[in-house]
Amino acid sequence: MKQLFLTALAALALATAQAQTTPTIIPEPAPTAPAPDPLWRKTLKTGLGLNESLLSSNWRGGGVNTIGFNALFNTRANRKLGPHSFDNEADFLFAFSQTKGLGYRKGQDRLYLDTKYGRAISSQWDMFLSLNLLSQFAPGYKYDTDAAGLDRARLTSDFFAPAFITAAYGFEYHPATYFHLRLAPFAPRLTVVNRADRFVAALGDTPYGVNPGHSTRFEVLAAQILAELDKNISPNVNLKARYLLFANYKNLNFQEIDHRLDVGLTAKVGKYVNVALNGIALYDYDQDHGVQFSQGLTIGIAYAVQNFVEAKK
Repeated sequence: MKQLFLTALAALALATAQAQTTPTIIPEPAPTAPAPDPLWRKTLKTGLGLNESLLSSNWRGGGVNTIGFNALFNTRANRKLGPHSFDNEADFLFAFSQTKGLGYRKGQDRLYLDTKYGRAISSQWDMFLSLNLLSQFAPGYKYDTDAAGLDRARLTSDFFAPAFITAAYGFEYHPATYFHLRLAPFAPRLTVVNRADRFVAALGDTPYGVNPGHSTRFEVLAAQILAELDKNISPNVNLKARYLLFANYKNLNFQEIDHRLDVGLTAKVGKYVNVALNGIALYDYDQDHGVQFSQGLTIGIAYAVQNFVEAKK
């Protein structure tokens, strides 16, 4: 009995020693498959800003009560299928202020829609067909005084007054994901001025180039250049710029070529707080013989989301 006990004890000790010296093999986890690229790559950027100044009736420092509001909205939906690409964008901006003694004043106003089909001919060049719309949302006024020295407001723009609808055919250069350049030697444009007679008092007999008694102007033989940059210049700062050139072959001189530049610089202060500087520079001989510009600086809340991950460079 004693010998059997010693034999069992020796076998247990040997098994324990083998268990201590034999390494434990832990299977490696199976590699995680990368998330499939979505059929449509979508991005959404929104922002709201509010500023106000409230003064008591006995405030001796001067000034007036005012409140201002601005909103921006930009969304994209892009798809690439072999050599074919489909790109769509909606870009909206609106700002106004309400000032005591002056009332409502519109600041910035932009309604831009663009859709494009492209067919790759190389890694950096496409043939493309596009259609875009550029207009504004709300009425705009020119504020001045009449012959008697009284303040007056004359209507100068409205929804679809003017609206520029351009169909462009040509070639697109895209050396990077954040920049593209469209060269369209054929880009007919339709100018729409809804109820054009309303603007004659402020803009003359041919508001936005539309002849008296008409509400549209069709420019068939024309060219368009569109360049767009949308780049994060630092982890918290984004620069977005869009340049549009339109030239009518019938009036092909530098003085009558239309130019428009929209620039937006956005800096994130926190997760949902940002500072945005927006500017628009415009030269359109049919509107004014000088350069027009508008600028706005706001602090507000912002939100951005996309359904894909940018490829690491």
